[in-house]
Amino acid sequence: MLQLENVTVTQDDFRLAADLTIREGARVAVIGPSGAGKSTLLSVIAGFYPPASGRVLWQDRDLTDLPPGDRPLSILFQDQNLFPHLTVAENVGLGIRSDLRLSPEDRGRVAEALERVGLSGMGDRRPGTLSGGQQSRVALARVLLRARPLMLLDEPFDALGPALRAEMLDLVAEIAGAMGATVLMVSHNPADALRIAPETILLADGRAHPPRGTAELLENPPPALAAYLGK
Repeated sequence: MLQLENVTVTQDDFRLAADLTIREGARVAVIGPSGAGKSTLLSVIAGFYPPASGRVLWQDRDLTDLPPGDRPLSILFQDQNLFPHLTVAENVGLGIRSDLRLSPEDRGRVAEALERVGLSGMGDRRPGTLSGGQQSRVALARVLLRARPLMLLDEPFDALGPALRAEMLDLVAEIAGAMGATVLMVSHNPADALRIAPETILLADGRAHPPRGTAELLENPPPALAAYLGK
């Protein structure tokens, strides 16, 4: 269970408050108007930005003061955070060891992860030779090997076309389901939220509202969300 306990975030004249709980294994979208603080909220959970007050807890463990690397999570950004000078296999292997001193068993796990995401036989290639969708799969393979119980997605597939984006969302759901992972995904696309996330957190008017059913929220949006969606 992920808890944001009386969290407040401030940046100059920006302020965001969050007091909510996300159940273990849930898939939750984060939507709201531009500038509402969607990516900022993920940054607080990931440890990249400290809250002004409140606590971030996972399974009742206080994460608030832990550095990002010590938190039980993986995060996917839009740029996939792949290293161009490393091979695909090496990029994935970072999910096991940051120094890439991989044992034969580790290399076998890398090959299995690549096969799982549909990239079997591509381990020796460089990220720059891959399509956008293939790069997304490399990033997912690394998440698979990290095997962290919390997955944060900050619009990682936004640059992909609709069909490929839907395919990647389905793959995320499959991997998260197999791992039992909790997924929190920032999105500006209602169709993406409906596809992968039964529940949605709305950010509006300086507040991250507790999760609600995605279909219900989008069917009867409050004024701030309706304006954002053009309804």
